[in-house]
Order: sequence, then C-alpha cells, then structure tokens
Amino acid sequence: MDFNVKKLACGAGVFFTRAVQFTEEKLGQAEKTELDPHLENLITRADSTKNWTEKILRQTEVLLQPNPIDHTGARIEEFIYDKLDKKLPSRTTNTELLGQYMLEAANEFGPGTPYGSTLITVGEYQKRLGGAERDLLQASAVGFLTPLRNFLEGDWRTISKERRLLENRRLDLDICKARLKKAKLAEAKAAAAPDFQETRPRNYVLSASASALLSEEADKAEHELRVAQAEFDRQAEVTKLLLEGIGSTHLNHLRCLQDFAEAQATYYAQCHHHMQDLQRELSRCANSISTPHSAPVVCPDPVSSAFLSGPPSPGASVSSLSSQRPLAMEQTQLPVTGTRKAKVLYDYEGHDGSELSLLADELIIVHTVPGMDPDWLIGERGNQKGKVPVTYLELLS
Repeated sequence: MDFNVKKLACGAGVFFTRAVQFTEEKLGQAEKTELDPHLENLITRADSTKNWTEKILRQTEVLLQPNPIDHTGARIEEFIYDKLDKKLPSRTTNTELLGQYMLEAANEFGPGTPYGSTLITVGEYQKRLGGAERDLLQASAVGFLTPLRNFLEGDWRTISKERRLLENRRLDLDICKARLKKAKLAEAKAAAAPDFQETRPRNYVLSASASALLSEEADKAEHELRVAQAEFDRQAEVTKLLLEGIGSTHLNHLRCLQDFAEAQATYYAQCHHHMQDLQRELSRCANSISTPHSAPVVCPDPVSSAFLSGPPSPGASVSSLSSQRPLAMEQTQLPVTGTRKAKVLYDYEGHDGSELSLLADELIIVHTVPGMDPDWLIGERGNQKGKVPVTYLELLS
C-alpha cells in the first residue's frame, strides 16, 4: 500500500511538472524543442488522413443508410453481433419491403385485376432492386467501410498513443534542459562570487560543501538530460516508423475505393437492367388488358409517362403510347452496323432461352436486327446465340 501511494505521488509530481512546462511554453516563458521537419510533415499528413477518413466513412454510411435512426440501429446491431462473435444477418432493404407491401396489397385487391396484376409485376421488380441494393451494402461494408473503420479504430489509436508518448518525452527533455540551465547558472554565480570571508559576515560565506553541492546538482542535471534525450530520440524513431506507414494505408484505401466504385457500377447496371425488364413487362401488360366495350386500356409506362405533357386520354391506342419513348432512353441506342466484337463488363444470367448468359471479361460477337429494341443486341459465342443487354457490354472497334 505504501509503495502504491509513493508511486501515485511520483506520477502526480511528474504530471504537474509537465503541465507547468506545457503552460510556460504556451505563454512563451519556456523554450520548446522543435521536432524534425520530416517528422512534422508526417504528423501533418497523418492528421489529414485521419480527418478525411472519418468524413468519408461517415458520409458513406449516410449514403448507404440514409435514415439516421436506421443507421444508428444498424451500428448498434453490428456492434452486438461483433461482440458475440456471430455473423450479422442480412437486413431487409426499404426497396424489398416496398415490394413485399405491393405483393400483399395485390393479394388483397385481387391478383386477377389489372391493378393487382400490375402491383405483382412492379412488386417483384422492387424486390429484385432491393436484392441488388443489399448486395451493394454487403460489398461496400466488407470492401470499403470495414478497412476504413479498422484504420481509425486500430492503426490510428496506436499512432495516437505513440504520439502522446513522444509529446511526454519532449516535455521531459525540455524540463531537463531548463533544470540544467538553472544548475549551470547557479554554479557560475558561485564560481564568480568574491571572497566573502573578509567582506561579509560568517553566515554569508560560501562554504566548500555548498559549492560541491551545486556542482553535484549540475552533474545530476546533465545525466538526466542525456537520459531524456536518448528516450526522446528513441520515441521519435518509433513514431516516425508508424507515421511512414500512412503511405501503405493510402495504397490499401485506394484498392478499397476501386472495389467500392466497382460495386456501385455493378449495382447501377443491375438496376438499369431490371427497370428495362419492368418496362417490357408493363408494355405486355398494356397489350393484354382491354375493356369490354371500348378501346384498349393501357397500363402507363412508368418511365415514358414522366416525359409526357399530361396524362394520356382514355381512348389512346396502345401503339401511339408505346411509340412515345423518353429522350434519355433514345440516347442509349448505339449505332451498331454489321458485326462487331464486344467485351463483357459484368456477369449476366439469361432469364429465358432467348437470352445469352455472359461472363465478365469474355469477348463475344454482337450485331443488331431490324426492329430490335435498341437496349439489346444479338450476341454470339461459338454455336450459342441470344439477346444480350447493351449496358453489360463494351463495344470494341
């Protein structure tokens, strides 16, 4: 118990001495040892890396989980499963939940009614979009968010700990320098003082034992300074090695950023493909639904109707409505003539026998046929032949 009290008192004394030195430096009343310029640059670079990594991580989480309440709940759930060392179950996305609500509504309104059947069609594609979104969330969490979070919670904590030790070593070094300076000054004054034995009373005479004590204090201060300098230099090297590792961190984050961009590209390509399929399904729905005693009733095209000046008239024909396409869709039509080679950008699985399944990075032959949907091409691989989506291809010259 006595040892602990002494240790606590010693630690409090060291803390107080460092606090005094730090305060005097801030007030300009004490000298401060400047760090090596290279080390200063490394510290500045590390601080910038930490600050921007925090901002990018936080904004990416907001992008992938816009609702702050859901975001907080997801982080709490992730923390609990991590502490229990269990795999986090996949979460239902809002788009999947919307699709599920549409399917349940269709069952209640009647799946055989025009509205009910359309709800089923749109709901199924909403669930497909939600599945693609869930894949993006999982890929982003594993390939991008986790490495950034590991840096902040792992490497950066180690760097911060070593930097605090370096700052303490610097304060100790400056304290020793100030102590030695005072001891040398006292010793110099004692050596330069006149012989007081004849001009002063006896109690003012500087004895030989006092002079020896001042010399001993100066030698002790020099020894403490050498020890503090060695500890400071050693800690500076340790900190410098850790800070130089920030370059490797940047390379790792670069690879993670490329993976994140690839995951986003795959997600948006899948969404574009699903929405094209949904448009075709709604067009078929429009062609199959008609009223008993009037002209055919058309299911509205969810994309092209947004570009019309007003709602279609009840007697509008199917051909006149389906012929109106948005400008954005027409711009995706590629001027393909004859036969060309194309590189597959992403894996694609054909939905029926008329479509050709694709593997990423393979080369195929593509061409068009008159009257074909501009978002599709005819692809050939050996003896296999079928429709392929343009968004999954890179046309080669």
